[in-house]
Amino acid sequence: MSSDVGLYGLAVMGQNFALNMASHGFSVCVGNRSPAKVELTVNRAKEEGNLPLVGSSDVEDFVKQLSKPRKVIILVMAGKPVDETIALLTQYMEEGDVIVDGGNEWFQNTLRRSKELEVKGIHFVGMGISGGEEGARNGPSLMPGGPKVAYDMIEPILSKCAAQVNDGPCTGYVGPVGAGNYVKMIHNGIEYGDMQLIGEVYDIMKNVLKLSNEEMANIFAEWNKSELDCYLIEITSQILAKKDDVTDEGYVIDYVLDKTGMKGTGRWTIQEAAERSVAAPTMAASLDARYISARKDERVKASSILKGPDMTS
Repeated sequence: MSSDVGLYGLAVMGQNFALNMASHGFSVCVGNRSPAKVELTVNRAKEEGNLPLVGSSDVEDFVKQLSKPRKVIILVMAGKPVDETIALLTQYMEEGDVIVDGGNEWFQNTLRRSKELEVKGIHFVGMGISGGEEGARNGPSLMPGGPKVAYDMIEPILSKCAAQVNDGPCTGYVGPVGAGNYVKMIHNGIEYGDMQLIGEVYDIMKNVLKLSNEEMANIFAEWNKSELDCYLIEITSQILAKKDDVTDEGYVIDYVLDKTGMKGTGRWTIQEAAERSVAAPTMAASLDARYISARKDERVKASSILKGPDMTS
């Protein structure tokens, strides 16, 4: 029996979104470079209620198990791995098939890939996915951008598997090729700014107001009952209140290394803002803060030479 949809790339996001589709009644075939991930995902599907999900032995077997026109979602690392995966898949795909890239990709790369696949008659959709690993399994926000005919082919799957709210699923046709990645890029850039604001509020509360973790957690919990109600404020209150269950001493937040990284979407947002002469000071400042944060060793060395102002009450 042919599968309704294929998912290639079985890191945790890929596994979870494959299981999400299967749990909504769609038959899913999964593929991956390493057979171990395929076996793991198939076993998870059995453990989670014998979901309609099957594995594949290689790329050719993966494509052959899909009903026509084939619908393939790829969830691999952005950049070269996406190009390599598309090259593998298109050896066996045909005109009229659809490839959906669900990774955090630079929208210009999506435009390039769409033109390359257009020659073969294969539709290409760039789709932003928001919600992390938990969202991928239980209902993410999905931002597809590509040919309308391709969107119409995948819409039933996306609408059922997206997060559901009072006015419907958290998805819809964002626009032509590149639009989905563009919206996700800006979404992530805004989130960078939000998180930087939360980080600076935490710093003031802790180092200026000298509030305890419990006091800060309570304040964020109260804010989450106001117009500030949102996911980031909610999880900040939960993180601040989380006791450390490894040492059984203190709070998890006090063991977190003050060093962060990024996947590129914030940088791309600022690049695009500059290209369009759009001021984005909050997002730009948050990106600078991440660059400084990532240089932990340099900051430690500099702290022995440079002295900041003393705190005064």
